[in-house]
Amino acid sequence: MGLNRTAKGIVLVPSLLLGAAFLSAAVWGEAPETRPLALGLGLMLLAVGLVSQLFPEPEPEEATRQKQDPGKKASIDND
Repeated sequence: MGLNRTAKGIVLVPSLLLGAAFLSAAVWGEAPETRPLALGLGLMLLAVGLVSQLFPEPEPEEATRQKQDPGKKASIDND
């Protein structure tokens, strides 16, 4: 299964939301002893969400087939 834009979005959105929640807890939280943990988790989740967007997207199969043989249409073999 290839990496696609939908999978990137599924990783990005929860990571950014949870990262922001942990950073908010670190900044405005009442427990100073958990502040470093919340800050670390928040930054890690934000970084994972943003780094996941850097992976290149593969080309669709039909576009790849047409580049290989531009004179023919892509066909599906029924074996």
